[in-house]
Amino acid sequence: MAIRTLLRPTGFVDAPFGHDGKVARLAGGLNWFASVELLHVEGCRRVSTELVPVEGIEARLDDVMGANWQRLTAPRPALRMGERTIRLDQPQVMGILNATPDSFSDGARFADAAEAADAGAAMASHGAALLDVGGESTRPGAKPVWEGDEIERIAPVIRQLAAGGTAVSVDTRKAAVAEAALGAGARLINDVSAMTFDERMADVISAAGVPVVLMHHQGDPAAMQDAPHYEDVLVEVYLWLEERIAAAEQAGIDRANIMIDPGFGFGKSVAHNLELMNGLALLHGLGCPIVLGASRKRSIGALSNEAPADQRLAGSLAFALKAAEQGVQLIRVHDVFETVQALRIWRGLRDQALTPRRA
Repeated sequence: MAIRTLLRPTGFVDAPFGHDGKVARLAGGLNWFASVELLHVEGCRRVSTELVPVEGIEARLDDVMGANWQRLTAPRPALRMGERTIRLDQPQVMGILNATPDSFSDGARFADAAEAADAGAAMASHGAALLDVGGESTRPGAKPVWEGDEIERIAPVIRQLAAGGTAVSVDTRKAAVAEAALGAGARLINDVSAMTFDERMADVISAAGVPVVLMHHQGDPAAMQDAPHYEDVLVEVYLWLEERIAAAEQAGIDRANIMIDPGFGFGKSVAHNLELMNGLALLHGLGCPIVLGASRKRSIGALSNEAPADQRLAGSLAFALKAAEQGVQLIRVHDVFETVQALRIWRGLRDQALTPRRA
């Protein structure tokens, strides 16, 4: 079996000043790195690794690795959602708005459409770049929801938010729900199945010309946490997302409209989630903006004496900042005000580091 090599940026530095040729910019964002870990992969697992400096790396890359390098360092185009444009050269916040009675975190809190829309407007005022509205819980053990019920839950919320000028995405894996959401004003489809649940979904997205988030998962929500297994979770998630990107392009979806999500907590143990977090920068080699949703997830409780979902803010912020440090462009959260504040502090640190010193 042929061995291929994947590139994981590491050795992050505060600023490029004085390091000409020794550092590279990650995905056109605010992060710079000085080293690359070469992951030599056979099948779906790494067989060896090698740490090399950025300086002189292009001279040792073959055509395939060179293309990977170009994807790592190329700026990501802005996210275009109808009349709204969201820059992806810095981390942005996606607010979670669950119009469901059984969400793991805030079930029934926003089940009333008017209350949900008001909560979404508050999130936008606190700095969320867009809001992700969902009408079906995909927590571990969740049962499917009939598409008619899902549409009834989300359509009035999306309609009210969009009418007020808010950028709205819809969290659904069903084509009919996506169509209804687009009709109500949503301008992005966040599909936790990466278009594997509903065979019509790719056609709906392609015809509408809207962005899509393709999320990795293992198994369906009802059973995905029943002993998930990987040979090498970071490599397997990378290769699986690579295949889904290719499938999306083949269906006529513009690559500039494709975002990826490693699927934190979707068919993964605590150890799998932490390994993914540590290696997130590898996914930039796919050349698409990265979305991460670790907010209030069970792994935080597992690492903090089984803290319940409403007591996981600090852990959620830790994961959000870890994501920002690795160049993640869109961070999906429940606690918008606190996350935006944390990222503003992070951004202030980055801006100061990237301000040339005066003699």
